[in-house]
Amino acid sequence: MAILDRHKKIETHATLLLTLSFLVVTIGGIVEIAPLFYLENTIEDVDGMRPYSPLELAGREIYIREGCYVCHSQMIRPMRDEVERYGHYSLAAESQYDHPFQWGSKRTGPDLARVGGRYSDEWHVDHLTDPQSVVPESVMPPYGYLADTVLRPTHIAELMETHRLVGVPYTDAMIEMASSDFIQQATEFGDPAVVDRYPGAQQRDFDGNPKVTEMDALVAYLQMLGTLVDFSTFTHEEATINR
Repeated sequence: MAILDRHKKIETHATLLLTLSFLVVTIGGIVEIAPLFYLENTIEDVDGMRPYSPLELAGREIYIREGCYVCHSQMIRPMRDEVERYGHYSLAAESQYDHPFQWGSKRTGPDLARVGGRYSDEWHVDHLTDPQSVVPESVMPPYGYLADTVLRPTHIAELMETHRLVGVPYTDAMIEMASSDFIQQATEFGDPAVVDRYPGAQQRDFDGNPKVTEMDALVAYLQMLGTLVDFSTFTHEEATINR
């Protein structure tokens, strides 16, 4: 009873309650946050991860501009139903060059973290042009105008420099060759040096239009999502999740 009486004094004394609440939150915050200051990095590096190529980066900007993140997340949670449907659960390292990240919390459409290579370029173009032609139940609006919008690398080097300011490891050579790499990646027989600078980059005419369009950039971005990490090295973790 004495304990309850003391607790009542705290609940009925606004200043005391506020002071004690602040004290508890402060202690909890210190316990959770202070250790982070002693870590050099909270994200483990994973083999295969690299910065986006100029064309992929431009495609990502279009993805954000068109609000694709509103209906499509890019984060597979470590739960059996998600892993079986979408693939290996997302790793923090896969988003280390994302500014901002595209994890999302709502899925009107499927998660896109592993969409790269699941469909052909033609499928993506048809889906973006007329979504209901390939997915009849889709509520996605059409984005056919992307194929008619020529995209020039006017500011791509400046965009890469901005990303370098926040930690993306673009080299001087990457930025110097940005405009050329942008065009060459969307060319059927482009300069193979693009792939040397960005291992795993896919190089071709993505939308069938000889000009580099916004559709090229967006499809290039979608086709690389989830393709950089070799998840065959994560068989133990997958077995644990699927057990």
